[in-house]
Amino acid sequence: MAGSVVPVPVDEALDLLDVLIAYDTVALTPNLDLIGDVRDRLEALGASVVLTHDDSGTKANLFATIGPNINGGVVLSGHSDVVPVDPADWTTPPFTADRRHGRVYGRGTADMKGFVACVLAMAPIYAELDLTVPIHVALTFDEEDGFHGAPILLADLVERGVRPSAAIIGEPTGLRTVGAHKGCYEYRTMVTGMNGHSSAPAEAVSAVHHASRWISGLLGLADDLADRAPDPSPYDPPSTTFNVGTISGGQGRCVVADRCWFDWEMRPVQASDASFVKEHMAAVEAALLDEMRAVHPEASIRTDVVCEIDGLEWRDTSPALDLVRVLLADEVAANGGTLPLDVVAYGTEAGLFQAAGIPAVLWGPGDIGVAHRPDEFVEVADLEVCLALLARLGGHLAR
Repeated sequence: MAGSVVPVPVDEALDLLDVLIAYDTVALTPNLDLIGDVRDRLEALGASVVLTHDDSGTKANLFATIGPNINGGVVLSGHSDVVPVDPADWTTPPFTADRRHGRVYGRGTADMKGFVACVLAMAPIYAELDLTVPIHVALTFDEEDGFHGAPILLADLVERGVRPSAAIIGEPTGLRTVGAHKGCYEYRTMVTGMNGHSSAPAEAVSAVHHASRWISGLLGLADDLADRAPDPSPYDPPSTTFNVGTISGGQGRCVVADRCWFDWEMRPVQASDASFVKEHMAAVEAALLDEMRAVHPEASIRTDVVCEIDGLEWRDTSPALDLVRVLLADEVAANGGTLPLDVVAYGTEAGLFQAAGIPAVLWGPGDIGVAHRPDEFVEVADLEVCLALLARLGGHLAR
């Protein structure tokens, strides 16, 4: 029966996208209005919907099941949150979908409410099919700042014994299939020293100076990590990378700073790189603390984990990739029987699904290059292609 399901008109997805964009779901802020709207729509179709919340109760994941209540099936997954905006940088209001010149502009159109809108547009079709296995819809919170939601959702699936066979994560890949990506490890490091007058620095412990030396030690590992990179490496850049994104500390030019903190990340190409970095930085930190505590015994360096999300590891055999090969049969045929596969440097929730035993793949409408920028947009033509693939999924899974 594969291929017998007709996609809904793109206007239905566009109308849903208008609704989704209007929800201001910037990461780390409440998303319950959006989640409640989606829950009501899916429950009206007869779907079974489970919400899982954060500790504050102000944010929720959604996991909905359409079709038989059995193991297996396919998860169509997206995150509900978006990155922050400065409205002054936008041509049109960021939380109002603006359709012009074959595009829809608005925060989250590409990343990744466009995909979610397509899934919701196809949900009534799925609900009418005689599915052999379920189609699951997953929406998470706070993917854009710490990946806080997906681990809660996945832990709940494990607890309830729900075992899907594959997941399609609808990140904006430009309609290309992504089979692997780097990990995303994020941290905040806080250095505590002792303040004093800048004219007598030896009688104080500068948190800023020691933080800068800690950062230098981290960045000094770049050559080692380049040597450790797989050869050939599928990634660009080929090795594990670092970035120190923010730093703050001190009171003034003439005061030795007693506190400094900085946010940093690494994007491992392999789990062993993360262990290598941690071991090296533990030695650097121990040497710094010896110096600091010789002057001020209560000096400290503490690193808090924001998230440690493993990458989507390359698997030569993957039920998720096998599924996409079926759904993109024309692309496979046009490429001599092989599905073109990309790898990317950015992190997603796909690695979390894989680690939970659910094979995952990235494929979705939109361009990652515009995802976090002012005037973010998705091409209407991309949404049409997405709807066609989702229709083929329904046909593939129906009797």
